[in-house]
Amino acid sequence: MTGHAARLRMLALQYAPLLMFLVLIAVFGSLSERFLTPVNFVNIVTQAAHIAIIAIGMTFVLLVAGIDLSVGANMYASCIVVALYLKGWNPIFGFMTAGFLGLVFGAVNAFVITRLRVPAFIATLATLYIGRAIALYFSGVKMIPFGKEILLLGRSTLLGIPAAIWIFLVVFMLAWVTLRLTTFGRQVYAVGADPEAAAKAGIDVPKILFAVYCICGVAAGIGGMVSASQVAAASSTFGFQKEFPVIAAAVLGGTSLFGGRGGVVGTVFGAVLIQTVENGLVMTNADPYVYPLIVSVIIFIAVLVDSIRTGILERLEMRKIRVEET
Repeated sequence: MTGHAARLRMLALQYAPLLMFLVLIAVFGSLSERFLTPVNFVNIVTQAAHIAIIAIGMTFVLLVAGIDLSVGANMYASCIVVALYLKGWNPIFGFMTAGFLGLVFGAVNAFVITRLRVPAFIATLATLYIGRAIALYFSGVKMIPFGKEILLLGRSTLLGIPAAIWIFLVVFMLAWVTLRLTTFGRQVYAVGADPEAAAKAGIDVPKILFAVYCICGVAAGIGGMVSASQVAAASSTFGFQKEFPVIAAAVLGGTSLFGGRGGVVGTVFGAVLIQTVENGLVMTNADPYVYPLIVSVIIFIAVLVDSIRTGILERLEMRKIRVEET
């Protein structure tokens, strides 16, 4: 494959999610008149808000070539404490509490990964089961209702925009500024691209790794509360398998599983794309058993695109090195 052809293929892969999104809109729009209405679009973004928030945190982890499989358990464990012990409290305090508990959860992951040297996949898989077991113990495996204050916040609007979207926008802006305009953000990309070179350049790699898992933990706690504000109670399946659409959203948005490439803008687009699929299936009265199949296909496509994209970039980089050497 010539360099020009490789770049064209790379461009097609880069915009593959956008093409998929346009195709989905065309298909679902032709099958349901309600799908293309502004009200439905707001519903899609509102329903995607908690996935987008958690996926933003996951983006930080993926940028350093890590993984966090415990975000769903983190959601459940953080929110169950709020549901059990903070009924009647100010919902802002509930969000702060969930965020803090998510931070603690993330710090545990970070400690196991950076200090005990346990691979991230194994460490977060273990905390997934441990976190969910703890939450089930506290809840007694019962459905725990959230306080009416949390639910009122979920139904509230500002300037006609639901509160969930405002919370998501705040998280998004903080993450974007952090990654693009701060030294820490540049160090995250450097560690993901080449941790050995980053260490030689004076970057404290373990510190960066510790920080990104804490950020992911906070995002899981806040995202969990956004989800909680949209449902009446937390059942034993609250947050169950949320790690899959979260990772898929980040990868669909262009964040590489191999680290060093991506950003939160694409991640948000990926989250909206996934929610568009679910919304379209509901609008067209599709069989509910089809939902997991469709999501799994999207995840497969996301990973395949990332793998092909990474391979092309590596070949282009090798060709560039050879040209410079000659």
